[in-house]
Amino acid sequence: MNKAQLVEAIADKVGGRQQAADAVDAVLDAIVRAVVAGDRVSVTGFGSFEKVDRPARYARNPQTGERVRVKKTSVPRFRAGQGFKDLVSGSKKLPKNDVAVKKAPKGSLSGGVSARTTVKAAAKKATAKTAAARKTAVKKATATKKTAAKKTSAAKKATAKKATPAKKTAKTAAAKKATAKKTAPAKKATAKKAPARKATARTTTAKKTAARKK
Repeated sequence: MNKAQLVEAIADKVGGRQQAADAVDAVLDAIVRAVVAGDRVSVTGFGSFEKVDRPARYARNPQTGERVRVKKTSVPRFRAGQGFKDLVSGSKKLPKNDVAVKKAPKGSLSGGVSARTTVKAAAKKATAKTAAARKTAVKKATATKKTAAKKTSAAKKATAKKATPAKKTAKTAAAKKATAKKTAPAKKATAKKAPARKATARTTTAKKTAARKK
């Protein structure tokens, strides 16, 4: 079972996959920090985690048989609790409708105050990370909405600018038509008056001809 499978196994018990992942991360982080600090983390019925110092020593390379000096170092160590050992060996059966490791009474952790403080700090960090991720998602969504609003506004302005010349052109055409209508009756009236002048000219010519004959 890997970490992802562990999260899936406890997701239904803690209210969801995300809550399970946060819980697993918080527990593992708390254990690692406590052991690195030199504290011993003990869980009744499960086991204990602690830091062990190994002095400098000589060892042999298994391939060449050469003697090699190993520097002083520190390593983590886990010791299984008696209840865990009994379940693995088969001397006790796993409960069907209960947890394998029973809830320990208050104060059963022997890691001391620093270990408990580390657990609380890890839980707070996990909660803070989740809150920060949510805030970042909200900020990104808000920025996307603002950008979309700006683009829509710019498109509306461009459309309005294109529509304005068209309106002006329509108004100019209407004005030209009105002017043409006003001019047309005046021309017709002038055309109608022209025959009257011709009639007057004919009368004058007739009179002159009659005068000559006399």
